[in-house]
Amino acid sequence: MTPLGYRRLILTRHAKSSWDDPAMEDRDRPLNGRGRAAALELGDFLASRGLEPEEVLCSSATRTRETWDRVERAVIETRPQVSYVEDLYHAAPEMMLQVLRTASAPTVMMLGHNPGIAEFAHRLPARALHDPDFRRFPTCATLIVDFQIDSWDEVQPGQGSVLDFFTPTRRG
Repeated sequence: MTPLGYRRLILTRHAKSSWDDPAMEDRDRPLNGRGRAAALELGDFLASRGLEPEEVLCSSATRTRETWDRVERAVIETRPQVSYVEDLYHAAPEMMLQVLRTASAPTVMMLGHNPGIAEFAHRLPARALHDPDFRRFPTCATLIVDFQIDSWDEVQPGQGSVLDFFTPTRRG
């Protein structure tokens, strides 16, 4: 739970998706085995630190939905309001900001896609995060950033304080 006058964003790139069927539409690609494991690992990470979202804004693509489904398994304290947002599918940073400004809960998780999510993540903090994984924002990478604002409609790039950054353990 975030204190009054604060908002917390959990910004997540979807976990690793499958390319087993090259004819499948991009938005329909599911997670692969590594992606399923990474999403569960992210859920455990968030739950172990009490970083549970109260609201989820998720791209409508299959791989982002599946990432949230697996993260949710570990999020047992809260049952967030979940919205699957078509505008987050391959969204540019400007669209991600626009969608975030519609949020109402103090702690929001947003799940999306590169390259937009990496660009958005780089714009949010007041201070740059010096981590090679942050620069490339690999699958299932998650930035946790706090803002000293009363409402999401006040959020601006360059005003966030990084609380944590997660990348999954590499698995076969």
